[in-house]
Amino acid sequence: MTNSREVPLMFQAQISGRGQIHYIGNREQSERWVDEWVEGVPRDAPRFSTNVQTKEYKITWRFVSNSGQDEDIIRPVIAAKGFPFYPGASMKGAFLRSCTPEQRRRYCGGQLTTQDTQPGILRFHGGYPKDGTWVEQSLIDVVHPQQDWQVKNHSNHSAFIQISLYQPTLVFGISSTETLPASEWETIWGIWDRAIERGIGSRVSAGYGQPINHPQTKLLSVNLRGQGLASTLVDETGEFRPNIFKAALRGHTLRLFSGVTNERTAEELTQELWGGFSQNGPIVGQLGIAFHTTDLEMEEYQYGANTIIPVYQLNAGTLTILTMSDVSPEYNQQLRRLVKQILKFAMLLGGFGKSWRRIDHSIFFEEYDRHSIGCHWQFNQPSNTYYFPVNNLSHITNILNNVQKEVNNWLQFKGKQSSNQVSTWRESFHPQKVQVWGRIAEEEDDSLAVKWFHGNYHKHSSIKGSSLTGRMGQIGRIWHRMYPRHTRNKEGQINRKGREYVELLTIFPDKKDEITRDFLRFLGDSDFTKLWGE
Repeated sequence: MTNSREVPLMFQAQISGRGQIHYIGNREQSERWVDEWVEGVPRDAPRFSTNVQTKEYKITWRFVSNSGQDEDIIRPVIAAKGFPFYPGASMKGAFLRSCTPEQRRRYCGGQLTTQDTQPGILRFHGGYPKDGTWVEQSLIDVVHPQQDWQVKNHSNHSAFIQISLYQPTLVFGISSTETLPASEWETIWGIWDRAIERGIGSRVSAGYGQPINHPQTKLLSVNLRGQGLASTLVDETGEFRPNIFKAALRGHTLRLFSGVTNERTAEELTQELWGGFSQNGPIVGQLGIAFHTTDLEMEEYQYGANTIIPVYQLNAGTLTILTMSDVSPEYNQQLRRLVKQILKFAMLLGGFGKSWRRIDHSIFFEEYDRHSIGCHWQFNQPSNTYYFPVNNLSHITNILNNVQKEVNNWLQFKGKQSSNQVSTWRESFHPQKVQVWGRIAEEEDDSLAVKWFHGNYHKHSSIKGSSLTGRMGQIGRIWHRMYPRHTRNKEGQINRKGREYVELLTIFPDKKDEITRDFLRFLGDSDFTKLWGE
């Protein structure tokens, strides 16, 4: 009789006492699940028959096709002999949505009368990894929703495991019941090119399942570089994870909306743009992201006796904001204006990824030689035009007023009412909830505030470890940014101003906290100037 514990976890129910690999704490079980899976998979990838037309697509980050087999875990669709694949039925559905009515009838079939249907001439065979190298990458992925914890006042947040392929090259197959000329096959693959632009598989709006090119679905695209702390996977390896961009932009969207309207409307508008969950079920958002890395270096250093900290140095990459559904030209124009302001706002006051509320200490506080802290992001050429020009500090005030104006314009465009009601959320961007302070720093070594996070800012006064700066398990109420200063010349060109930065502190004060009140009084007598907020 077989011992139940010897049954592969893939075939065990996800219940207590059996397989519960979706919990982040069950590292041994998740690793066992993957090891048992790949051990039985041949290294030679499947090959389509000679009558099937094929085309390859490189996925820029991760790819996951949710089998729906277990309620609490996203695991791949697995074909014969254990190969992960993208099902032909899913491929047909995506293809069909990119067809004209005439193409839909010819290629996919349809209803002729209430009793008769017409089959299409195409057969969709799905997609497989090009070769066996997918088993050599880290397959255990992490899902960690944090928006309510970071923006609102909620304290509960948990990480869960899913299984996904890392940067696979997928080969897709299509065949026809009729012999077709090369020109028509070119049309067919053109339709599939458009279909795959919005991503394939699950979690596509967060950057999963995205190809390199997005000519039809691109809302806007910017070139970026940045450095900071990398995310750590379950096996403790580091990974640069492009879903950090959607998380940041979605969070800032919610902060900005909650500053001009009530919480319910802010939530609804954010979900409409970026997706989410409501009482009526999941909401498919109008926006998604894709990130194509062209020059990335991953490094790590040892902190203490046993801890390895991964860091990334992204020298070049392209962030593309996608429209995930067809909209009118007017809607697309208004949407682009809004998203452009949200992206520029995110770059003005913070960064992306872990520790985004702090500047990168390796750049701006080199004498700090302990645990790595912060991140630093910049626009790369030719996207320097996305910098807000700051000829003087008062321009920051104008910039933030204009961002709020664009958010209000979106409310009017959507037929929603603006409101001066002050949100209960911790990080609502309302002038009664937030203050922005700034100064001009001459160079990297001229950051004043970075030292205040680690020592006294005045005599015996300190904010270190307070509710203002935060601590382990507690989100602080202050952001710190060194924004590369750019100015606009008489010809209207935006250029870097030497090595200068605009040093910015964004504070969501708890006015009942004595430490915060003392620090704000100190700022009023310092080199910083209050630029926004009451």
